[in-house]
Amino acid sequence: MPKLRKVSGEKVIRIFCNKMGFKISGRTGSHVRLSKTTPEGKVGTVIPLHRELKIGTLKGVLKLARVDEDEFSKYL
Repeated sequence: MPKLRKVSGEKVIRIFCNKMGFKISGRTGSHVRLSKTTPEGKVGTVIPLHRELKIGTLKGVLKLARVDEDEFSKYL
C-alpha cells in the first residue's frame, strides 16, 4: 500500500512538472492547471496552492491526472 502524506501544493506541482512530464497550462487565483498529452489524449488536473494538501485532495488530484499513487509516492 502506498504511503501518501500531506505535502504542499508547490511540491506536488514540482513533482508533476519535473518528473511526470506535465506543463502548467494556466492559473486562477490559488489553483494551478496542469496538462500533458498522452497517446490516449490530453490529461489534466488542478492543484490548489495550499501550504498543505490533505490526503483526500491529493488522491483526487492524482485520479484526475491518471497517475498511480505508487508512482507518485516514490518521488516524495
